[in-house]
Amino acid sequence: MRWIPIGLMVLTSLAQGQSFQTTVTPLQNETFVGPCRYDLTLPAGRHPGGSSRSRRSDPRWLAAVSSPGNGVANICKTADAPQNLITLGQAPIPAQHTGAPSHPIWRFLRQSSITLSCDLLPAHYSIPHVKSWRHSAGSLRLVYMFKKILIANRGEIAVRIIRACREMGIAAVAVYSDVDRSSLHVRKSDEAYAIGPAPAAESYLRMDKILDAAKRSGAEAIHPGYGFLSENAKFAEACADAGVKFIGPSPHSMKLMGSKTSARQQMEKAGVPFVPGTSRGLVSAEEGEQVAKGIGYPVMLKAAAGGGGKGMRLVHTRQELRSALESAKSEAQRSFGDSEVYIEKAIINPRHIEMQILADEHGNTLWLGERECSIQRRHQKVLEEAPSSIVDPEMRRRMGEVAVKVAQAANYTNAGTVEFLVDQQKNFYFLEMNTRLQVEHPVTELTTGLDLVHLQIRIAAGERMPFKQSDVAIRGHAIECRIYAEDPDNNYFPSPGKITVLLQPSGPGIRRDSGMYEGWTVPIDYDPLLAKIIGYGSDRQQTIMRLERALYEYFVAGIKTNISLFQRILSDPDFRAGKLDTGYLDRLLAKSDPATVSGAPEDEMQEQETIAAIAAGMFAVLDPTSPVTPNGDKSRTRSEEAPSRWKQKARSEGLR
Repeated sequence: MRWIPIGLMVLTSLAQGQSFQTTVTPLQNETFVGPCRYDLTLPAGRHPGGSSRSRRSDPRWLAAVSSPGNGVANICKTADAPQNLITLGQAPIPAQHTGAPSHPIWRFLRQSSITLSCDLLPAHYSIPHVKSWRHSAGSLRLVYMFKKILIANRGEIAVRIIRACREMGIAAVAVYSDVDRSSLHVRKSDEAYAIGPAPAAESYLRMDKILDAAKRSGAEAIHPGYGFLSENAKFAEACADAGVKFIGPSPHSMKLMGSKTSARQQMEKAGVPFVPGTSRGLVSAEEGEQVAKGIGYPVMLKAAAGGGGKGMRLVHTRQELRSALESAKSEAQRSFGDSEVYIEKAIINPRHIEMQILADEHGNTLWLGERECSIQRRHQKVLEEAPSSIVDPEMRRRMGEVAVKVAQAANYTNAGTVEFLVDQQKNFYFLEMNTRLQVEHPVTELTTGLDLVHLQIRIAAGERMPFKQSDVAIRGHAIECRIYAEDPDNNYFPSPGKITVLLQPSGPGIRRDSGMYEGWTVPIDYDPLLAKIIGYGSDRQQTIMRLERALYEYFVAGIKTNISLFQRILSDPDFRAGKLDTGYLDRLLAKSDPATVSGAPEDEMQEQETIAAIAAGMFAVLDPTSPVTPNGDKSRTRSEEAPSRWKQKARSEGLR
């Protein structure tokens, strides 16, 4: 959103029920294009008409605005705005219009809501002070949607945001490292700027280079996606200093919720239930032993600035605590530059359930339903679904209300996620808040029908929430699988390389958020997440069946992926029955991993070797760079063979 001074105005005759006239003196001429918003800002406790007591106690008005000779558009606004802000509404304007209006007629009537009837240029009337009750002066400004947004990220999330920008008519600017020059997000963007070598510390984590790209491109806002700088309060501050809107929460909210200890302190003040433990870092092992004795073993040590399992240690006995604390502090320092570690009671076999919240910049905060995130490997989410199979409507409402309380305690705006641990008795405890868009946001979009990226952008542009809590409805079921470039047969090591063949699933109820394409070389420098495949159905069973079909259709050659892992999960009886907790995947892998099974039958081993040989032959034939011909004869190359009849026919058809 940009604010452009247009002119000065004078308001007169502000008595209740009385018409008056204003004159706008243009300061400049400019062309305005796109949807805009009308705002009228008055000082708190100072509103036209009525007695001084009534003005202070009931600042709700009906404003009727018209322009001579023009049509009228009606827009309604609720009466829960802050006392000093009256938002008159929002409406489209002509494709082009130059200049500013003059002599609009205003009428103020006392009512229980605020309604706008107007056909003027979208404008923001700001009155810094009131000279008298009948004469006010101020400036006229225009507010409208961003024209260009820079995406400070890469991969599938960058592509996802670019698509949202295109749907909203906003130009998308990409940034890329040297190794990402040919990445999909660069190809999909309207503009792209190089920001440095492959290492993230020299490219995607360089605030100065990203802000320089924003300046050169003329971007008015920056969307950070997830990861990299998305939860960096210093980056949000740097954006504000550079005059670029950061699409996310304020730096203050980030700082408050970014540290788990400060977040716990804030939640303690707000009366939000959280796992028993300390709300500040441990000073010594002796203090840790004393706290652990009080809350009981097992306990969990956690890095205050951590995430993704870094700086976490599960401690079962007093003898383990000292060495575990030293190890956790060391890892936290290496990973986050902060060695602060706190202690909390370890909940055995909990579920990890999170609640999506959304808050605009006008005090409205809503919850959009929960996501089940219990299927994890090394504390990293692998598969998510919405809604959770154990959350009933009453529990959902209570979790949602607590999540809203958490967000309001932090004065939070934009999209965020409040995470909970849920024990076997369905008691839930605040875990942390993620101050960004989540990887798993598509499952919420599918079950609510809302576009979270659109809403993020609109909220950052200053718009109010276009719906109420009562309008949010959960329909159907959605499950997301994160497709990684990693080798399940080699302890899930990253598998970079060139994608030689890519067959992607489609069909009813299937959504793909992907950052890969056939012929692209997957770099080893970043997180190995390639894509997300999301299934949606009327219920959980239909969603599982659709995902199974889609995974059967999914084929990636040239690199290894974890597609087989999801086929294993979806067919598991415990998963189908909804018997989940954070230890589920470890148990599944332990009983399914061939390395843990001794004495495998000889015929089974021979069958696996045969399958491997067939697969190797298929890849050799499919790979255009392979010297092996379809019949296995290396003496002739593919280029020496006569082209097949179907190829000749296709080429001749293509030349018509």
